[in-house]
Amino acid sequence: GRAHIEETYTRPLMQRLLRRLLGFMVPRPGLFRLGLIGGRLGKPFRALMPGLLKGMVDMAPAKIHGPSPMDKPQVFPAQGPRRRRVALMTGCAQKVLKREINEATIRLLTRHGCEVVIAEGAGCCGAIVHHFGWEEDSKTAARANVAAWWREMQDGGLDAIVSNASGCGVTLKDYGFLLREDTDWADKAAAVTALFRDISEVLLDLGLKAPVTETGQTVTYHTACSMQHGLGLRTQSKALLGEAGFDVREPAEGHVCCGSAGTYSILQPDLAGQLRDRKVANIEATEPAIVAAGNIGCITHIGGGTDLPVVHTVELLDWATGGPKPPALS
Repeated sequence: GRAHIEETYTRPLMQRLLRRLLGFMVPRPGLFRLGLIGGRLGKPFRALMPGLLKGMVDMAPAKIHGPSPMDKPQVFPAQGPRRRRVALMTGCAQKVLKREINEATIRLLTRHGCEVVIAEGAGCCGAIVHHFGWEEDSKTAARANVAAWWREMQDGGLDAIVSNASGCGVTLKDYGFLLREDTDWADKAAAVTALFRDISEVLLDLGLKAPVTETGQTVTYHTACSMQHGLGLRTQSKALLGEAGFDVREPAEGHVCCGSAGTYSILQPDLAGQLRDRKVANIEATEPAIVAAGNIGCITHIGGGTDLPVVHTVELLDWATGGPKPPALS
């Protein structure tokens, strides 16, 4: 449907320009970082901006860090006997908005016996351009990732390709379908899709280590739409948080979107803001100390509407099993 609209409908000029800007900038971490710096500088003038620019300004975090050295192509050895060899999708927007998520994921996986590969040539999953209906652009992104992971599958073998952002995971899981008619890539894409796992699935399979840090904090878990409806994962992350010693709660209307939805919060800031306010009210009604989620879009969007710390599930699991305290809780 999105591809059909893109081919047959001419959007207003400002919408076309904004979509082009997002489709070019967000998948490129260096450019996206510069864009967020500009958005941060523009926050005092938000009220004077047209609606289409407000969403970009709202996305800009309070602090914008440089690239993490852990996101570069490399291999992180397992701690102790190697139990799995996995490739981690580092993504694009996430490593700019909250680089600590990938860092916590790598520590958590290596602590649980995984050798973690950051593959050369892997990058943006293609979700942004896929949302816009730009089929050829999304196929190009898919081919680049399939090629990078296929090389690892042939060289050292992979037990899983891991995503820690459910929005990316939904797109990655679709590679086999997206490239099904491409004779050069269909089989490789299907093989990559078969290896995909969300980080929560991998950790449940490995078995979470007993917590070494005293926890017990009340955590309200927000199940992203892409997690529960796209990937069909509704209980895994909550079970892991419970095993780590947290008091896990769920908000009312857990099936309702928080309003992030990829680029929706930028393209439809007023409607996205209404959804966020509704979600935040339900979360705050549970009286948590911490909010957790498994998708960077939700974390960023919900975090803009509450004073509660909003963190990724892996940050809490890493902390509980021996890692550093999440920066948002410090």
